[in-house]
Amino acid sequence: MTTNLEKTESLTLPVIALRGSVCFPSVQLNLEIMRGFSLKAFSKAASEDGKVLLLAQKDIEVTSPREKDFYRTGTIAQIHHVAKATDGNLSVVFEGLSRAKVESIDARDGYLEATVVAKSLRASNVIGDRVDALMMHAHHLLKELPTIHPHFTEEMRISACAMVDCGIFADFVASAALVDYHAKQSILEILHPVTRLEKLIYLLEDEMEIMRCEHDISRKVRSHIDENQREYYLREQIKVIQQELGEDSDELEEYAFRIDSTPLPADVAKKLKKELARLSKTPFGAAESTVLRNYLDTCLDLPWGQYSTGECTIQQAKAILDADHEGLDKVKDRILEYLAVESLSHSVKNQILCLIGPPGTGKTSIASSLAKAMRRKYVRISLGGVRDEADIRGHRKTYVGAMPGRIINALIDAKTMNPLILLDEIDKLTSDAHGDPASALLEVLDPEQNKYFQDHFVEFPLDLSDCVFVATANSYDTIPEPLLDRMEVIDIRSYSENEKVAIAKNHLLPKQIKRHGLTKRQFKITDEALREVIRKYTREAGVRNLERELATLIRKVARKIAEGERKSVTIKSDMLSAYLGKPKSYDNKPETENMIGIVNGLAYTQSGGDLLPVEVKLMNGQGKLELTGSLGEVMRESASIALSYVRSIADQYGIPDEAFKNKDIHIHFPEGATPKDGPSAGAAMTVALLSAFAKKPVRCDIAMTGEMTLRGRILAIGGLREKTFAAFRSGIKHVILPIDNKPDLDEIDEVVRANVCFHFVSMFDDIPSLVFSEEEGAQIEDGLNTPPFSLADSAKPVNLHA
Repeated sequence: MTTNLEKTESLTLPVIALRGSVCFPSVQLNLEIMRGFSLKAFSKAASEDGKVLLLAQKDIEVTSPREKDFYRTGTIAQIHHVAKATDGNLSVVFEGLSRAKVESIDARDGYLEATVVAKSLRASNVIGDRVDALMMHAHHLLKELPTIHPHFTEEMRISACAMVDCGIFADFVASAALVDYHAKQSILEILHPVTRLEKLIYLLEDEMEIMRCEHDISRKVRSHIDENQREYYLREQIKVIQQELGEDSDELEEYAFRIDSTPLPADVAKKLKKELARLSKTPFGAAESTVLRNYLDTCLDLPWGQYSTGECTIQQAKAILDADHEGLDKVKDRILEYLAVESLSHSVKNQILCLIGPPGTGKTSIASSLAKAMRRKYVRISLGGVRDEADIRGHRKTYVGAMPGRIINALIDAKTMNPLILLDEIDKLTSDAHGDPASALLEVLDPEQNKYFQDHFVEFPLDLSDCVFVATANSYDTIPEPLLDRMEVIDIRSYSENEKVAIAKNHLLPKQIKRHGLTKRQFKITDEALREVIRKYTREAGVRNLERELATLIRKVARKIAEGERKSVTIKSDMLSAYLGKPKSYDNKPETENMIGIVNGLAYTQSGGDLLPVEVKLMNGQGKLELTGSLGEVMRESASIALSYVRSIADQYGIPDEAFKNKDIHIHFPEGATPKDGPSAGAAMTVALLSAFAKKPVRCDIAMTGEMTLRGRILAIGGLREKTFAAFRSGIKHVILPIDNKPDLDEIDEVVRANVCFHFVSMFDDIPSLVFSEEEGAQIEDGLNTPPFSLADSAKPVNLHA
């Protein structure tokens, strides 16, 4: 092998930037010049000796390159031929002269100019056994190249094989055969011809391996296309025949496309293809074809592989809940705990929540806010009056008019496989001869079973474990025990008056004002008038009727404004009767005097709490007990217990035994049209009976609630918050409660705690000293929260705004 000497020469040349191509010495390059700085560089070169530096950019996306954007090795080229393209750009043929090392690049008048050192080899051809072996190997590679390379022709191969100089051979083959311009640049940067040839063989083998794969894929694709063309021709013939017979093949193709393009589980895809094959063989218009089409549509409409994504921080979730709902702090805390656990451990699934509370307290809207906080789609399933198991599980598709169940329809409506599904009014489920829907829901709400929920219509198991289920109900009583056991219950209490005022101001009024086309300036209502609407025109635990009454007010104001009578209206208390008519509800007021046989009881209803007077009258007779006031069975039993207990302590109060034999007893609860039941009036009935038999008047400023046992124990009751608020609203100053309810004192509204004195008792023996008063003005001692009140105190007004 002979040794070549390097020859160098320093030059200053205008630079033409190359994007995605490289120019080699002794090789011509056809280049279309479009960029302004390159056009000016070309003009500069053309006006002088026609020499330029062709320098490749590192990144072809850079439109205005600087020195750092260029490689440091380029090619000095001579302008060989110039033509003007139709679009106005220049098409120039350059011929490479020699390699050049860039020392610096400077900006001139609108073009780039580089100082370079030209590098070339001087001496005879490089010879030797290694060079011969490399050239022979390269020629062998070139034999295959035209068959797989899209642009390297047989003529190029012959020209390359005729070249004796290995350096010129390497440059020519690199320019014509290599695809990656980074690979071409790496060849250009090698000055020594043998090293350059070795590098070329390495890169060429690498790119040819890729080309072989591409060529093989292309050959298979062409073969497949030929088969598809044959199949297409046959199918077109079948289509014409089917059209003549009145059948539609496009529908079958659409079903097949949907099955193939939907990410179905393997077993589901297999089943649907089987059903599609049956449909293709079923005569058009046959009853079975309608069933199969309905089945395929339902299965393919399910959102396979579609999931809601996105997470919400606990702070964001709290902000959403606070913005949508007033009060309900304990409910919000429990929901935030649920979200915190769900965000920390994604494996914790299937915590089914059940919101139980009176109507209108926001159960459904809480579920909607929960879906918003979890970034899930929200779907509501109304279960009120559902009495057929098929409503949950669907019908078998062989039946006429068969449909999927509501769970499947909910997923289709949500368009995701992990929505929040609200099971609304779950306590209103009924059952008949068609089955029990509550039993069907057991599978849906059981974490161990809903991974494989099977609807009768779709006939394959469906994973519901990613769904969030929230149920709502008004009462525990009508929810089946096994169903209740699978859910975590969150109690939603009724709203206090202050909470209703806040809800009306922040939510109801803005919504209704906007809905009726008014502005806040056109409609205003004072706080006093708002409280009057709550007290005298609504009687409810929630705010549904309150919203209706406010809508009525706004409608009437809207009419006055539309008629030009007023520009704006501010509703005050004395205007309510003109807009809403006479009051629709009144609070039961206690007696103003201490009476014998009359006791103030407390009741919990779906509309909140209420004062429930108990009246007892004794008449000559034979000891018969008469109960009136639409009482339920539990209340009747409580009356029997109360009478038995009074008879057991008659000696302590000087009541003769004959009184129970010679007197008929009548216990009455006013508002007889309203059904009443429950054990919490036991203590009040006992006091009323004892008062009637002992002829002791009962204080009129005191109310009580508590279940009585036959031994005189006072047991805990529910609805404490609502009952105590009813007492406060009615002007009661003292309330007797079971001692077991003492831990629940913090649930009572702050206004009530500040204005009512509570007395906790464990046995009935503790009550008589509190309630019996021989004369007006007697005081009750040892109360909680407030100083003792006298009867005279009860005449003082109570501040509802405290």
